[in-house]
Amino acid sequence: MKILAIHADHLKFKPVKVAIKEAEEVSNKEVKINECLVIFTAVESEDEKNPKVILDNLVNEIKSISEQVKAKNIVLYPYAHLSSKLSSPRFALQMLKDAEYKLKKDFKVTRAPFGHYKSFEISCKGHPLSELSREILADSKGIEKIDKPLEIQIKELNKLDKLRNAFTLVLGKAVLSIFPNSKPALNYLDDDKFYYDFEKPHPFTPDDIKRIEKKMHEILQKVVKLKKSKSEFKDNPYKKEILKEIKKIKIYELDGYEDLILGEALEEIPKNSAFKLLLTSGVYWKGSQYNKQLQRIYGIAFENQKDLDNYLKQLEELEKRSHRKIGKEQGLFVFSELVGPGLPLWTPKGTILRDLLSDYVWELRKEKGYQRVTIPHITKKELYETSGHWEKFADDLFKIKTRDGHLFVMKPMNCPHHTQIFASQMRSYKEMPQRYAETTMVYRDEQSGELTGLSRVLCITQDDAHVFCRKNQLKEEFLKVWDIVDTFYSKFGFELKIRLSFHDPKHFEKYLGTKEVWGFAEKSLIEIAKERKAKFVISEGEAAFYGPKIDFLGVDLLGREWQVATIQLDVNMPDRFGLYCINEKDEKEKIVMIHAAIMGSVERFFSVLLEHFAGKFPLWLSPVQVSIITVTDRSLNFAKELENKLKENDIRVELNDRQETLGKKVLEETMKKVNYIITIGDKETENRTLAIRTRDGKVKFNVKIDEFVKSLKEEISSRSINSKL
Repeated sequence: MKILAIHADHLKFKPVKVAIKEAEEVSNKEVKINECLVIFTAVESEDEKNPKVILDNLVNEIKSISEQVKAKNIVLYPYAHLSSKLSSPRFALQMLKDAEYKLKKDFKVTRAPFGHYKSFEISCKGHPLSELSREILADSKGIEKIDKPLEIQIKELNKLDKLRNAFTLVLGKAVLSIFPNSKPALNYLDDDKFYYDFEKPHPFTPDDIKRIEKKMHEILQKVVKLKKSKSEFKDNPYKKEILKEIKKIKIYELDGYEDLILGEALEEIPKNSAFKLLLTSGVYWKGSQYNKQLQRIYGIAFENQKDLDNYLKQLEELEKRSHRKIGKEQGLFVFSELVGPGLPLWTPKGTILRDLLSDYVWELRKEKGYQRVTIPHITKKELYETSGHWEKFADDLFKIKTRDGHLFVMKPMNCPHHTQIFASQMRSYKEMPQRYAETTMVYRDEQSGELTGLSRVLCITQDDAHVFCRKNQLKEEFLKVWDIVDTFYSKFGFELKIRLSFHDPKHFEKYLGTKEVWGFAEKSLIEIAKERKAKFVISEGEAAFYGPKIDFLGVDLLGREWQVATIQLDVNMPDRFGLYCINEKDEKEKIVMIHAAIMGSVERFFSVLLEHFAGKFPLWLSPVQVSIITVTDRSLNFAKELENKLKENDIRVELNDRQETLGKKVLEETMKKVNYIITIGDKETENRTLAIRTRDGKVKFNVKIDEFVKSLKEEISSRSINSKL
C-alpha cells in the first residue's frame, strides 16, 4: 500500500462523477474539514495476501504521523494514482472501512467517498513534517496475528471426550504422512465431534478423506499409546501461538509424531474403538477473515463399532429431518442468490406458520397484561453507545450513512428502543410495571460462512418483550413469564431444562455494571428458580453482558438440546438510561428491566420445530390441515361443497381433483404430511359422508361432515399434539 500524508489547514472535496461500478452511494455535497491530517491511499494487489498485517501497519503508521504533527482529525482519501498495481475495488474499500473503524477509537475520522472522481482543494501547512510518503508492507513473518487471543474454553472431559481428543493425534499423523507439506494448526472437540485444522493450499477432496481414513486404520492396527513430550514446535507458528495463549495444554508423542492436546486425552486408544471422518470445511485462523484460511476435518469416535453405527443411523435420521430439506419439500421458505445468503423468503404457507406461532405468544402475553409497541428498524448510533451495545458489538452491526453524513444502524436488538418509550413520560409507582411486547426483525452482520439455513440468518425475527418494574415486583414478573414459557412449550411436547446463566468471575471486564449489582441480580434468579421448585444448573460465563438470565433448553424427539426461551434480568441498562419511577414518598426510584423472549429467534425456533416434528405438524400449526381427493369427476361438486364448508370454518384445505389415479393422489398428499386426507367417491357423494385417512394411515368411513368439522375445531382450539379422530 502506498500513502501520502499531508498535514493541512483545511481540505475541501466534492464527488463529481462515479468512476467505477463498485462506487459507494453518496451525496454530491461539498465537505470541508479544518486542521486535519489527510492520508491519500492506494491499496495494492499484494496487500490482499496479508490484509491483517497491512491494516495494522497502516493504522500504526497513521497514529505515528498524527502524534508527530499533533493532529486530531484524520481524513482517509482513496487516491488510486499513487500506484499502478491496485487491489480489487471491493478489497480496497473494506480496507479503508476497517482502518476508519480502528482509528475512530482515538481520532475524529472522515473517509472520502470511494470510487468517485472528486474535485478537491487542500492547504498544506508547509512545515518539515507536513508532507510524508510511506509504503505500507506486510513485514511480519510467519502467521498473521489478530488482536484477540484464541477463545477456546477447555472443558472438563469425560472418558469418551478424552478418546475423541486422542483421535486428533491419529488424524494429524495420518494427514502429515499423506500431505507432508501441510501445516497442522488447531485440534480439539466441537460438541460430540473432534476436529483438526490444517494449513493446506487446496481443500480436502472426498478421495483425500478416504486415503486419510485408510491411513488412520493402518495406524490403529498397532497398539496406540501417547507419550508425554517436550516439543517446542519451533517450525509451526500455529502451535507456538496455541502454547502461548492457552494454559491447559499437554504435549504428546505418537510413534514419532508430536502434537498438542488441549485438556485431557486417553493415553492409550482401546483396540475396539471405532471412528469415522464426517465432513470438511474452510475456517479462518482464530475466526478472522484477515487470517489465512485453513482446512478443517471433522470426525467422530466411539468405544465400539455398535455405538458408531447407531450414531451414523441417527445422522441419517437427522438428514431426513433437516429443516432445509423439509422446508423446501413443503414449500415453506426459500433463499435467493439475488436477495443474498442468510435472508430467507417466506412463502404463503410458511408465513401462516410464523403468524400462528407469533399470535399464540401474543395471546399468552396479553393475558398477563402486556401491551404491543412498534419501533423503527434503524436508529442513530448514539442510542447503542448509551446502552453499551456499540462498544461490544460495533463490528456486528449494519451501518447506514445518510446523505447528510449522519451514521445510523439497523437495529440488532430492541431493548434500547423500548427504554425510550418508557422514558417518554413520568411514571408513577401506580403505573408499574410497564410491559411492552412486539414481534419484529433485528439485523446482525454475520460472516457469510456462519450462515446456516434458518439456524443462523442476517435478519432475525424476535418475539421480544421488556418489563420495566420495581425491585419488589421482580419475582412476580419473572414467574409470569415462566408461566408463558411452560404453557407455550407444552403444546409441542418439549421437555424443558433450566440453566441459570451467570457471569464469568474470572473475566468481569466483559460485563457492564458492578459486582454488587451482579450479585443482587444472580441471587434474585436463584430465589426465583427455587420458588418455582425447578431443577437447575448454574453455568458461569453464559450471561448477557448486561445481566444474568434464565435459559430454557428444549429437548426434542431426537434427544437434542436447544436453547429456546430466555428471561434476562437487567439492572445496568435502566441505570445507563436513567430510568426511574416516582414512588410513594414522591421520590425518584431506580427500576429494573426484564428481557423476555419465548421463541427467541423465530427462524431458529422454526428450524427446531421442523426437525422435531419431521414436518408432521400438529393440526393447529399445519399449513394445510385437510386434503380432499376426488375419485372421479362425478364427485367434484360434492368435493367443492365440502371444500367451501371447511373454509367457512377457517380450516386450511386443498382440493386435489387432478386426472391421476387414486393411489398416486393419496401418495402426493401423504408426502405433503397433511393431517387428514378425505377421499370422495360415488358412495361418499351419495351418502354425503366422508372417508378420512389420518396421517398415521388409519382410515375412518361414514363420518358425517358436521361431526368432522366439530372434531377439527376442537383439536385446533386445544392446540393438541395428537389427532382427535
